[in-house]
Amino acid sequence: MAGRPKIFDEKEVVEKAVDVFWKKGYEAASADELLAAMGIGKGSFYLAFKGGKKELYEKSLKQFSDTYDKQLSRDLAASKDQVQFIRDFFMSLADDPTAKIMKGCYLGNALVQLSDGDKDTKLVAAELLTRTEHIFTAVIRKAQEEKAIKNTARPEVIGKYLINLWNGVNITRRSNPDHEDLREMLEMSLQVLN
Repeated sequence: MAGRPKIFDEKEVVEKAVDVFWKKGYEAASADELLAAMGIGKGSFYLAFKGGKKELYEKSLKQFSDTYDKQLSRDLAASKDQVQFIRDFFMSLADDPTAKIMKGCYLGNALVQLSDGDKDTKLVAAELLTRTEHIFTAVIRKAQEEKAIKNTARPEVIGKYLINLWNGVNITRRSNPDHEDLREMLEMSLQVLN
């Protein structure tokens, strides 16, 4: 006999959970806060997420990353100059004071917040962040082949550098969000794309 059917859209409730985890962090997000935000009861929650809060968090990381990487890939594909797009992408961090970005990178936060006891979840977050790194790496490789940038460092190293820059900028924005200083730091750091 099958269990009760789900009466909610899982993707939608996971998206609502992202907001709670992003604001509170994994450890501090309580079950009551998650259930209230998701608009579901405990019974429905445990039917859908048998692994509880941990399963929900891992699904939220994957769903967030899938959405983010698909949009980034679409935007890059539509761009006339992909290297300039990456520059603009980073520079927008200095200009956009919105609360969502001020909370840091969702995946980067997961790596920092999770304890050593959550190694498997940390690995999920790390692998998802690496997908974004690979998107950057592919753009750099193509730009080098087309002689659009002069930097001859291995594309994989530049891709890692850009992810490191992304994580560092998001931490800096949270601790010292001076937009002018951040703009100058980004301009200096992005010379790697010349």
